[in-house]
Order: sequence, then C-alpha cells, then structure tokens
Amino acid sequence: MSEFWQRLRERKLVQWSLAYVAGAFALLQGIDVVAQRFGWPDSIERALIIAACVGFFIVLLLTWYHGERGAQRVSGTELLLLALLLGIGGGLMWGFAGTPRPVAVASTPSAATSPVAPLAPAADIPAKSIAVLPFDNLSDDKANAYFATGMQDEILTRLAGIRDLKVISRTSTEQYASRPPNLKIVAEQLGVATVLEGSVQRADGKVRINLQLIDARSDTHLWAQNYDRDLKDVFAVQSDVAEKVADALKAQLLPAESARIANVPTQNPEAYDLYLKARYLFNQLQTSSTKDPVVTGKDAANLYRRAIAIDAEFALAYAWLSYLQSYLHWYGVDNSPDIVEAAQINAKKALAVQPGLPEAHLAMGYVHYWGHRDYPAALSEFAVARANLPNNAEVLAAIGYVIRRQGNPTFGIPEMRQASLLDPRNSLLPREIADSFVSLRRYYEADVEFAHSLAIFPGDIEAQVQRVTGRIYSGDIASAERMLAAIPVEMDPQGTVSLMRFRLHMLLRQPDAALAALAHAPDWLLARFEHSAAPVALLRAQALAMKGDTAASRTAFLEAVQLLQEARQNPVTEVDALSHLGLAYAGLGQKQAALESGRAAVARLPISRDVIVGAYNLERLARVEAQVGETDPAIDHLRQLLDVSSGETLSIATLRIDPVWDPLRKDPRFQQLIAERAEHD
Repeated sequence: MSEFWQRLRERKLVQWSLAYVAGAFALLQGIDVVAQRFGWPDSIERALIIAACVGFFIVLLLTWYHGERGAQRVSGTELLLLALLLGIGGGLMWGFAGTPRPVAVASTPSAATSPVAPLAPAADIPAKSIAVLPFDNLSDDKANAYFATGMQDEILTRLAGIRDLKVISRTSTEQYASRPPNLKIVAEQLGVATVLEGSVQRADGKVRINLQLIDARSDTHLWAQNYDRDLKDVFAVQSDVAEKVADALKAQLLPAESARIANVPTQNPEAYDLYLKARYLFNQLQTSSTKDPVVTGKDAANLYRRAIAIDAEFALAYAWLSYLQSYLHWYGVDNSPDIVEAAQINAKKALAVQPGLPEAHLAMGYVHYWGHRDYPAALSEFAVARANLPNNAEVLAAIGYVIRRQGNPTFGIPEMRQASLLDPRNSLLPREIADSFVSLRRYYEADVEFAHSLAIFPGDIEAQVQRVTGRIYSGDIASAERMLAAIPVEMDPQGTVSLMRFRLHMLLRQPDAALAALAHAPDWLLARFEHSAAPVALLRAQALAMKGDTAASRTAFLEAVQLLQEARQNPVTEVDALSHLGLAYAGLGQKQAALESGRAAVARLPISRDVIVGAYNLERLARVEAQVGETDPAIDHLRQLLDVSSGETLSIATLRIDPVWDPLRKDPRFQQLIAERAEHD
C-alpha cells in the first residue's frame, strides 16, 4: 500500500485530478452563462459536459502511465483503450443525460402541492402539435408590448382554426419566457412537439417580425422567416405564417380553414391598432393582472367602440365588445341594467356583418349563457364556434360549464378535460373540474383536482377556499380547519376566506370565533363559487343569535334587511337578495315575509333552470322553513337537494352537525333521510 501511495505522489495524480475538476467546472459555468444569453440548444451543453467527464478519465490514464517518465507519446494499445473508453463512457452518459427524470405525480391529495406541473409522456404528444410562445417586443417604445402580444395572439388564433393541429391556448403559453432556456421541458409541460418563437419590432409605420419553428424533441429548426412589412400588411404576414407552419407540420388545410386564415378583419390600420389595445386590456382583466377591473373594463370597451367608429364593418371588434360586456355583467364588474342588452346588440351586429365569424357565435353564446341563462341557446351558438375553432379551449370549457348548469350527469367534466389538454397551464380548468366533482359529491376526486390546480398556481385563494369546502362536505373537518387557518386572510380583499372561516365556526357552534372572523371583513362577502354575495350584517346577526344576544342580533338583522331591500331593486342582484332576505326575515321572526322571499327566489331561478345557483336558493329556503317551523317542506326540499348534484350546498356530513338543522333532528323523517343517504353514500 505504501508503494502505491508513493507512485501516486510521483505521478501527481491527485494534483492533476483536482486541477482538472476545478478547471472543467469553471469552464462549464462560463459556458452556461453564454448559452443562456445566446439561446444555445441544450444539446451543446450536454455534449460539453459529457466531453469533460470522459476527459477526466483520459487525464487519469495519461497521468498514471506517463507521469513518471514525462513521456508524451501514447502507444497503439493505449490509443485503442482510450477509444473504447470514449465510446463506452460517452454512450452511457449520453443515454443517462438524454433520459428525462421521472416527475412524481401525487397519488394522494395532500402530496400534490408542488408548483411544477407533471410532464406529458412523450408517447402521448402528437407530432402535429404546437405552442406559440410570447413574442419579444424589440420596439424602442416599450408601450408597444400590446402590439407584440397581439401578433402572437392573432397568429395563434389562425393556427387554432386548423383541425389537424393541436394548438395550445395563450393562457398557458403566456406563462413562459419568449425564449426559454430549456425548450424541451417547456414543450413537455405544454404537451407539444413543436414551438413557435418570435420577436416583433415596430417603428414609423413599419413592422419587422422574426419567427422560427422548432422541433423541441430534437432541438432542430423546422422553419424560419423574417418579415419586413408596412403595418397595413400584417394580416398577410399572419396568414403566411399559419400556412407555412401548417405546411412544415404536414397538417391538412381544409378549404374553409384556408379561407379563415386569409380573412382580413379590417382594412383600417388605425381601427386594428385600437382593437389590439382593447384585447390587451381584456386579457389583463381575464387574468386578474389589473388593480382596478372597473376602470380596465371601461377602457377596453371604449377602445372597441373607437375602433368600430372608424370601421363600422369591423365584425371582430363588435364580437369582442359583446363578449367583454357579458363578462363584466357575469362577474359583477358592471351592474348596469342595460349591459346585457348592449352585449346582445353588438353580437347581432357582428353576425350581421360576418355571419360565419366564429368569435361572433362565441359572443352570442355568452349573451345567452351569462346574460339570460338560456342554456340550450348558448350550447347552440357554442357548437357553431367549436366547429370553426376546434383548438379553442375556451369554447370547450364554456360548453362544459353550460352542461354542468343543466344538471347533466357528466357535469361537463369530459369537455373541461378536453379544454385542459389545450390549456394545460391554466389552473382554472382543474379547479372547475374539482367543483363539478364536489357537486357530484365525489369529494376525493375533487380534492385531487384542487391539488392539481394549486400545483399550477399555489397562490390561488379561491381554489384553496373551495378545497376547504370539499373537505367540510366530505366530513373531514379537522383537515379543513388546518387548511383554512393556513390561508392568509389579508390576501383576500373580497372576503372569501372570512366567509369560509365564519361558516366553519358556525358549523362547529363557535359564535365568538365566527364573529372574530368578520372583524376585518368588507361590508359584503363574495362567494364566487356559488355566485352569491352576503352582507356582513346578516352573518353577524346569525352569530349573535347563536350566542344568545337577542337585542344585538335584532339590530343586525334589521340592518341586513335594509341592505338587501336596496340590492333587490337591481335586476342583476334581485334573486340573490331575495334568497338572503328570507334568512334575515326568519331571524327577525317574521315567518310570512321570510317564506315569501325565499319562495320568490326559488321561483325566479329554480333548479330546473340552473342546477347550481338554483340549489343554493332552495337550500336557503329549506333553512328558512326549518327555522320558522315548516318541518315537512324543509325535509322535502332537503331530499330534493340530495337527489340532485348539489354537493356544494349540503351533504350528509353537514346535515349531521350543522346547527341550522337542529329544529328537524327529532323528526323521524329527517332521521330516516340521513340514514338512507348515509348508506347510499
């Protein structure tokens, strides 16, 4: 052994090894910085790492055999050994480096909290699939970001109309850099084989667009093109890109698809520029990246109107203005009584100018869906839009949402899953799938989907609160308490967290804790997952009544009645106000007024018309009936709710412990109902 160490010292093997490792590490660090700056493909870095590793063994071999003598000549036998070492070692390391590491997918709901989405199996990724990444804005004026985004969006829309392609939605692609360092991982996360990268530079009425289509699997360029055009010629660029990409991917173009790709929405560059600015603001509104939705919504609507004023035949602008107005109405951003009518007028104008425009049918579908709750009419319009926009995830999701509201046994889950394949980084879709599972009382499956949604967007307060809801209705109160306590209430200006904490404490008969949950809440607490807003005065009154403070609770109930009477004057909030008024009147002991309000809400929006919101109205009526002594109709309505998909309103677990049902507990029919359903569940 002493002779072996002596020979090591003579050959300076350790010194050479350390020197080589330090030098190789420094070199690779420098190369990594350069590669990121210049967008080198990963294959170059992998090859250099492999060469450095194999070179280490060569240094060891040469140092051992020639360190003593200082000889530089290598014999033929040694050359053969070196060649074998290079071949075997390089092949093994290349195979190891080229094999992606498996990503663990949570087998239980509690484990699925990583922000990294699972990678799509390579075998499941179709060759004719593409993601259009955000385009770099190279303009000197950074305010031109809207134009670069608009070019990406318009090219993506044209590609999405090709049935033979799989095209990923902008909601997913916008989460990545224009030129990500690891394109292969991005493509696997998005489930595509190819990626379109680009940059846009705009100045003095001219535009320069540089594009390249890359096969992410082999990191090779399939097609690249530079366009230097006048602004008025951007439509020709968009059409040419769509055709060239389809040709490169060997996608079949049907005649109708070619016509849509070549369509020019307006001949006026100024109108088109205003349209792109409006779309940019609307995108911010939809992704909640604006601080003031009311102002952003108004600004976007005004830009659309200005575009239409310049070009009265601009059908696409009419369609998107209609869509925006329906959106503002549904999400409570604009409660103007005439906004739905305005949305319908603009959708009709779009269809009159261009009857086959799919975006116009999409807009009209939302007028029926969000404006009138006319679900059959909405599905009819969405079907037309889907036929012409086969890769549009939003159309698929909208169909799923409407099917869910109709009480279809599938609850729209298949359509939402299809949408999620085209929009895999959109956390809203698994969250909506989870909601459907909750309504179906399939709480474990719902929890898995909530975990998936939060893996994509861990900061989604609404998904966290809805996940707590599912845990409560499944009967897992302990974990619901832990999860709810971990949600920061200061990150929830709408009061969703405060509302859920209040409900949980009331469920557990803790009125003081329920009141504490309302301490810093806004005047109205919004529960968007049930499309409902409750005045804090009503909730405070209920907690005070549970506590036994009769005088204080009466004052709070009277305050709630006044607020709700004002809210019912607006057609947009009338039904919801009536439903909550029933609870307020019941708290005041005004039986007849309570029953009339609750029944009026159910009559205006019954389960037969909307199974989701209708179920909430019916559940509140059952609460009123239980409180005022109408036991038989209360139990009948509970049975009706358990017969339909209304797992977000009540469950066997909550029926057993919720104090609101205490007046029914000794009734044999109520006990029999729980026993029957518990056995069924």
